Amino acid sequence: MRVAIVHDWLTGMRGGERVLEALLDLWPDAEIFTLLHVPGSVSPKIESRPIHAAFIGRLPGAARHYRRYLPLFPFAIERLDLRGFDFVVSSSHCVAKSAIPVAGAPHLCYCHTPMRYVWDLYPDYFGPGRAPWPVRLAMAPLAPWLRRWDAATAERVSAFVASSGHVRDRIRRCYGRDATVVHPPVDIGRFRPAAQRDDFYLMVNALVPYKRVELAVEAFNTLGRPLVIVGTGPGLERLRRMARPNIRFTGWLPDDDVADLLARCRAFIHPANEDFGITAVEAQAAGAPVIAFRAGGALETVVGPTAEEAEAFAGGTVPGATGLFFTEQTPGALAAAVRAADRLAFEPAALQANAHRFDAPAFRRGIRRAARRLFAGADREPHRRTRPAARP
Repeated sequence: MRVAIVHDWLTGMRGGERVLEALLDLWPDAEIFTLLHVPGSVSPKIESRPIHAAFIGRLPGAARHYRRYLPLFPFAIERLDLRGFDFVVSSSHCVAKSAIPVAGAPHLCYCHTPMRYVWDLYPDYFGPGRAPWPVRLAMAPLAPWLRRWDAATAERVSAFVASSGHVRDRIRRCYGRDATVVHPPVDIGRFRPAAQRDDFYLMVNALVPYKRVELAVEAFNTLGRPLVIVGTGPGLERLRRMARPNIRFTGWLPDDDVADLLARCRAFIHPANEDFGITAVEAQAAGAPVIAFRAGGALETVVGPTAEEAEAFAGGTVPGATGLFFTEQTPGALAAAVRAADRLAFEPAALQANAHRFDAPAFRRGIRRAARRLFAGADREPHRRTRPAARP
């Protein structure tokens, strides 16, 4: 059986690429199809596979500014040639799920999220102050068309697998389809807590709007405490201009360097409404408590009280807690949660035990089970809908 794995783009190693690596473990002879491939930007495991890229990579400046070509993504993904492949697996957070399999070939979609740019996170990308006015003007008519196209092409998927219960709810709302939940794989064995933690806080993020890195910058500008931000993205220069000297941007770092920072940081800062949040699980595996916005995937990966509830435990330990939540997505609420976390102790054993729930073998078992059900016909209902697709 020839297997094609469709992935949105290959421009760096983030959570989606970790999932792609795990899919290649399950189907080691699979070929990869993608909108864009920047050679050398992903792991040897991925680079060693046959990679078929669409025309997006040949457009001016695409290696760095491929997001500018969003209006062309539907055209490009539909022209990937999947003839001769008996089974299609997509790893999709944008348009990969909309690739067109040959007639009769089952399509299993691992959905990180429906296209966040045009659904529930549209204001984070294209609201006032988030994008230049010409971009906002262009997106006003384009976004409704992209939503209709995205919902309609969900019919090309035989079965959905969601990265979290939070994403499953999005799939139901946007596509009117049900999904099985299989959490992303986390390589727990890469992480070990340091003997002593240092006095700095850490973020590891792509520097894109929905990650809400500016919220952390504003909070730590006020707190004056050391914050290290690992990652790259289109927001880097703007964030640097906002930040005071206590905040350091490292850019991209190798995996071993990130693991070392996670092992030594005082706490991990997680201000986004995440689809899942692999780095929050990695932080716990490395013994770092997570200070997280109480929404989205963090509700499935972090265990702990809110900052207000934590007052009852000040000076002690919250049994089984792996972090602390703040309930308003504001700099002030995050700063208050950091102060509250300072008054708590966290048990390394509880942090690591919680992280182990998301180890890579659990992911492989879940995906194998979903594929078996699909081939047995249990989930192969490409036109099933639970309710009509809704607007965001």
